[in-house]
Amino acid sequence: MRQELQSLPKGLAEDVARNLVMVANLIDEDPEQAYAYSRIALRLASRVAAVREAAGFAAYASQKYSEALAEFRAARRMTGTVELWPVMADCERGLGRPERALAMAGEPEVQKLDKANQVEMRLVAAGARRDMGQLDAAIVTLQSPELASNSVQPWTARLRYAYADALLAAGRENEAREWFAKALEADKDGATDASDRLAEMDGVEFVDALGDEHDAHDEHDAHEHDELGDVKADAADDTGTDSDSDSDTETDRDGRPGDQA
Repeated sequence: MRQELQSLPKGLAEDVARNLVMVANLIDEDPEQAYAYSRIALRLASRVAAVREAAGFAAYASQKYSEALAEFRAARRMTGTVELWPVMADCERGLGRPERALAMAGEPEVQKLDKANQVEMRLVAAGARRDMGQLDAAIVTLQSPELASNSVQPWTARLRYAYADALLAAGRENEAREWFAKALEADKDGATDASDRLAEMDGVEFVDALGDEHDAHDEHDAHEHDELGDVKADAADDTGTDSDSDSDTETDRDGRPGDQA
């Protein structure tokens, strides 16, 4: 990316770089804001492939799949690489066209992908099968040497998780539990919620301890308020009714001063 930006005038290159940094920093936590920064970069340097790619990922994270696909296609035309092929296929899924995603999974471009992106393409293809209600086919799609391998790679946790989820959707709970456990074992960075899924399958319910503490505090305050009200009521009863009758001569029922004689 740095080399691409060097082709721009210095001031413009710095502006574009600042916006791309903001896209990278925000895309996970605030996709919409990342998208806004990507549009600024796009207006400044639409002929830079890295800008088109960043705009594509920002749109993708914001579920603007049509825009994302257009940007990825533009970036691919500029660079001639195929590494965006899996995410382009997933955009087709997002647009409600799983059959197109499956078609892309069978194209020659897949053979040119590195191992990580081949696994990613397999995940997309399995997802497309599930979109079409083909659960058994989705399970078969995920069965691969990468799934069977005991070595842990960056994609291992997500692949095992997707397999477990497909098994569970097909009603194969025992196998699903086994693979959720394997996903958790490989998930050193917390990329999946395999731990929660396992707990859910085991019938474990998580209690919001902080929320319970607040509820108990509120209940205690309400109890004290009721006791204070009772004390005030008793004190008022002890004063008798004379003071009340005297005050009635000074005010009418609306609480305004009464007419003086």
